[in-house]
Order: sequence, then structure tokens, then C-alpha cells
Amino acid sequence: MKIDRNSIGTLAIVYGSSVVLCAVLLCFVHVIWLKWSLVVLLLWICIWQTAFFRVPNRKRGGNGRSVLSVADGKVVIVDHVYEPEYMKSECFQISVYMNFFDVHANFWPVDGQVSYYRYYPGEHFLAFAPKASAENEHTCVGLTTESGRQILFKQLAGGFARRIVCYAEEGMTVTAGEQCGIIKFGSRIDLFLPLDARIRVRKGDLVSACETVLAEL
Repeated sequence: MKIDRNSIGTLAIVYGSSVVLCAVLLCFVHVIWLKWSLVVLLLWICIWQTAFFRVPNRKRGGNGRSVLSVADGKVVIVDHVYEPEYMKSECFQISVYMNFFDVHANFWPVDGQVSYYRYYPGEHFLAFAPKASAENEHTCVGLTTESGRQILFKQLAGGFARRIVCYAEEGMTVTAGEQCGIIKFGSRIDLFLPLDARIRVRKGDLVSACETVLAEL
């Protein structure tokens, strides 16, 4: 396990602030139970934030035809939609919602090449709102697999997320299961697949990045 490199600064602020607050509590708060309750709370926040920004070591699941989950979380949408930006066709959409206790690092779902990348600033509606996919801050990453198939995924910021990090660059070669970015403080991944993909999950399923096979191409 390691810490996401773009989150080290955030953790440094959390740790530094916690140390200062603990010092203030120990020096100036004389109600014993209150003082130590707050110290324990600050310690818990530090542990939670460390877990939040961790990048776990995962064994890649599936095979060469598998589309792996980009994120840890819960499947909230499995639907048939029209994707106008990159696929420009009818597709399957699979959306995974990340709560505050999920790992928020994201991972490449397939082996292939980045053929499309865009970042869009936007709103911060709650991630499970229907309009979040189009109106929230998000990235769009189009991938072409080694067999020539195309898929698209979006990283969506939510009501609390205020920064999306994506390592995609058009033309770069990517490997399924390697980190592709992180959404700080949560949200959602939307994945768009061709209609001949065989979907392996249902709404309500809990999934793990790198390990859970969402579909097969």
C-alpha cells in the first residue's frame, strides 16, 4: 500500500492541523474527558484520511477481454443510454458510487491506449443525482483496447469533491489495474461500453477496483 502522490499535501495539512489542535487541547482544556475525547477524534480523522487516500496493492482480476472496475464502491446504474461525446452510439452505462469510506484512487479498466481526454469544470451536485453526469465537474477518458474496441469512462466530482486528478494523456499506453487518478472526497465513475459487451454486475453490487470484472468485451 502507498499514498496517492497528489494527496500528500492534503495529508500534511491534516496532520499539521491535528498536531496544533492537540497541543492546544492538552494545554488549555482542563476537562479531562472532553480533552481526551477530542484528541481521539483528531487521531481518528488522521487515520481515516490516510485510509481515504491510500492506493492499495491489488491483484488484477479477469482476462484480456475483461473490463475491470475503475473504482471501489457500489453499482448505482446499469442502463442502456446514448453517449454523444466519444462513443457517439447507444451504449451500456455502468456507474459506481464511492462513499466516504471507500478507496478513492482510480484505476485503468483495460489494457490499451488513451484516444480521447477532456476535463470539464462544472457544478458539484450530489453524485447520485441524474444531472451530475452532464453538469458536474468531470473528466472524459476514451480508451481503445488492444483489440480495437472503444470504451469511455468519466470521473465525476460530487457534492463534497473539489478536485479530480487524472493521469491520462492522449496517445499514452495504459495497463489495466494501474492507477489512473483519484477523486478527492468522493463521487462517481461512469463507464460506457458497446452494446455487445457482456455485463457481469447488477445494480446494488459492491465492487473493488482492479479486481471486479464489470463486463467482458
